[in-house]
Amino acid sequence: MKNIDKSKPVMLTGATGYLGGHIAKNLLENGHTVHAPIRNPENKDKTKSLDEVANNSKGEIKYFKADLLQEGSYVEAMKGCELVIHSASPFIINTKNPQKDLIDPALNGTENVFKTVQKTDSVKRVVLTSSCAAIYGDGKDTLDYPNQTMTEDLWNTTSSLKQTPYSYSKTLAEKKALEMTENQERFDLNVINPSFILGPGVNPHGTGESFSILKQMGDGSFKMGAPALNIGCVDVRDVAEAHYRAGFTPEARGRHICSAENLSFMKLADMLRPNYGEKYPLPKKTLPKWLMMLVGPLAGIPRQFIRDNVGFPWKADNSKIKRELNMEFRPIDKTVNEFFEQIETAGVFKKK
Repeated sequence: MKNIDKSKPVMLTGATGYLGGHIAKNLLENGHTVHAPIRNPENKDKTKSLDEVANNSKGEIKYFKADLLQEGSYVEAMKGCELVIHSASPFIINTKNPQKDLIDPALNGTENVFKTVQKTDSVKRVVLTSSCAAIYGDGKDTLDYPNQTMTEDLWNTTSSLKQTPYSYSKTLAEKKALEMTENQERFDLNVINPSFILGPGVNPHGTGESFSILKQMGDGSFKMGAPALNIGCVDVRDVAEAHYRAGFTPEARGRHICSAENLSFMKLADMLRPNYGEKYPLPKKTLPKWLMMLVGPLAGIPRQFIRDNVGFPWKADNSKIKRELNMEFRPIDKTVNEFFEQIETAGVFKKK
């Protein structure tokens, strides 16, 4: 049971990212000093949103030049820290080079962070951002799980470099973190396993899969219908809060599924309809699976993904995170409307 000194700096990787931005905001608003290793600290466009948060909070942020793939580049940023939060990892669904774009940064980045943790005597705890993708690979996998429900005891055993490589990258990275935490007692490891993250970004002009899905809801991409995909959803602000509590709750241990609600793509569209149905071509029906098998490959969605994911249920047990970290989750209806409003205000939609 380790108590973390809140007067000591906290090192956070991925601070300029979608989730990392909210973790940084949470730390700053609670008065912490954040050590943020980023690739190019001189790029003020990258740091602008966080700088504004820091200027209006009790905390302070310091940037350090570092690279996920460069061994030893976290040494300076980690000095004097008792808590390290490693949230930097790419979230890309479609890539032609999954080894370079997903596996290398996720796996090697985790290894580099933990090598420095092993050499930094001040560190007492690491909080790792993993994913529910490290628990299951495809929707059909959960059919074999007890009660067809994901729990922290289960692992993704079906993903590979060729099949759901993003899920494979998260599984490899989390297992590497566990391996590098073994056989020592100086620092412990807490893991947050979020489902699909939604909600307004610290940077309103953010990019990534979460922004893409909401944009597709409004830009006509799903005008013919929404895919019959079921997903877990969680507000980005709640995921950030879960990281904060995992960092500063002495009793917290191990993995924590971080998911608020189980939804379908069609349900997300229905949540937006009262406010945006008149203005944007939101999907009005669910596409049948046979039609997705025909048209999916034309949109870059592999038939194997459609076969193994479309039409399957999605259930996860979030009782551990509620019990251990005392988490309560925002309703996704509110989350998705606030997110859509932010994207609309940023001017990315063309109205019909």
